[in-house]
Amino acid sequence: MTDMRGLLPIFASILLIASLLPMVGATYLLVQGPVPGNLTNGGSISLGKVGPGESFYVLASATTTNQTGKAINIGWDTLTASTLPSGWTSEPSPLYENPMKMKITVAPNAPNGTYTIVLRAVNVGNYSKLGNLTIDAYINVTPHVFTSNVTPTKLVAGVGQPVNLNLWINNTGASDDPFLINAYGLPAWNMPVKVVAARSMKSEYVYPVFINEPGVYYFNLTINSTTSQLIRKSYPIELVAQASVINDYEATGQGVPLSPIIYEPAYALMLLARGVYALILR
Repeated sequence: MTDMRGLLPIFASILLIASLLPMVGATYLLVQGPVPGNLTNGGSISLGKVGPGESFYVLASATTTNQTGKAINIGWDTLTASTLPSGWTSEPSPLYENPMKMKITVAPNAPNGTYTIVLRAVNVGNYSKLGNLTIDAYINVTPHVFTSNVTPTKLVAGVGQPVNLNLWINNTGASDDPFLINAYGLPAWNMPVKVVAARSMKSEYVYPVFINEPGVYYFNLTINSTTSQLIRKSYPIELVAQASVINDYEATGQGVPLSPIIYEPAYALMLLARGVYALILR
């Protein structure tokens, strides 16, 4: 008798492939993002997590099959949300777009938790004899939709010389909403920077800071969503700004203006010495 245990992996692979293919003789909706899924009428899908106040997009193919299994390229004409949680808004996909792309915005004061959205794929006028297809989409609302890191946490720089903070943002949520990087506790000329950290991606950035007066400065480098202050991380940083001829001279070679004026004779001597040294080496 054949040992069926050896065939189990093959059966499992066949079932997995079958679950991802359009169902023969059944109308379906192929969701492409933020989480993929192939669903028939009355099915359900979990779309991941999103922060309060954030917006995200649901993408789905307009292609489907009718009840006889015939493929219809633009079977679904639009994707809408027929039921939304209180305070949420949505924008249906434009007519005859393929893939369909609809927008959903979470209420800014939405408490943490899992919410249900009823999505409807519409065949306008039932032209292709598909009717409508509805599915339940679950989304988890939480402020914890990204991880990040900042280095170093202590900086030493010359007065007026930019020094870089290196950071990365790993967006684990369903939204592509931008983030703001800002230094709180430093003078106003250290401006915030807006960046886009695409969902499911880890992106690296450089944020320069500088001070025009010597001293020790303590500030917080913050990363927060542009849509909600609840989606936020903060890192304490120490900056030591030193006034010295050597620091300013090094900055000169990187295109930083000479400052302060009192050092200009020293700069001139240093630059002259460097030029003479270069001639000697030739």
